[in-house]
Amino acid sequence: MSSAAGKPILYSYFRSSCSWRVRIALALKGISYDLVPVNLLKDGGQQFSAEFKAVNPMQQVPALKIDGITLSQSLAIINYLEDTHPNPRLLPQDLKKRAQVRMIADHIVSGIQPLQNLSILKQMGEKKMEWAQNCIASGFQALEQLLHHTAGHYCVGDEVSMADLCLVPQVFNAERFKVDMGPYPTITRINKALLELEAFKVSHPSRQPDTPAELRA
Repeated sequence: MSSAAGKPILYSYFRSSCSWRVRIALALKGISYDLVPVNLLKDGGQQFSAEFKAVNPMQQVPALKIDGITLSQSLAIINYLEDTHPNPRLLPQDLKKRAQVRMIADHIVSGIQPLQNLSILKQMGEKKMEWAQNCIASGFQALEQLLHHTAGHYCVGDEVSMADLCLVPQVFNAERFKVDMGPYPTITRINKALLELEAFKVSHPSRQPDTPAELRA
C-alpha cells in the first residue's frame, strides 16, 4: 500500500485512544483517508504481525502513511498535520497558551495513558481494573488542577487544541475502567462540550469501520 500519490492511510483500532486523537485531527482538518484496522486483541494481536511490524517497528497504533512517509506516535502525527494543514489550527499562536496546550497533551500522553495501556494491563492480571483506575485517578487529580488555570470553553481558552484531542479519548478510557468522574467537574464539562463537535463524533470509537456490532452507536 502506498500513500505517496493517493489518500493517506491510517492504521487504527477503534478503541485505541492514541488512534482516536489522530482521527479527531484528520476530521478537524478535513483530511480524507483510508483506514486499515489493526485488531489489538485478535490473533494474539495483529500489531505483532510481520506485515504491521514493517509499518511500525514499535508494533503500536496509530501509524499514518502520508505524503510518501510513514509516521507513528500520535503527537508526532498531529504535529505533522498541523505543520502541513495549518487550518484550523490546533496550537494557539500565543506562545504561553501554546506551551500550556503542549503541557496538558504531554500530561495525558506521557503521564496517564501509557500506565493503563493494553501491554501494561496484560501484565497486571486480575488487578488490571484497580491499576487502571488508580493511574487515571491520580493523573486526573493533577489535570483537574491544571485546567482550573488554563480552561475556557475547552482545555486552553475557547479554541479546540491538541490538548482537547488528548482529553476526550482519555475520559473515554476512564469511563471504560469505571473511574468515578465526580471529583473532576472541569474535565467532565470540557469533555461534554467537545463531544458535541462533529469531528469528535465521526471519529468516536462507536462509529469506526472496525467497531463490533454490539458497540456501535
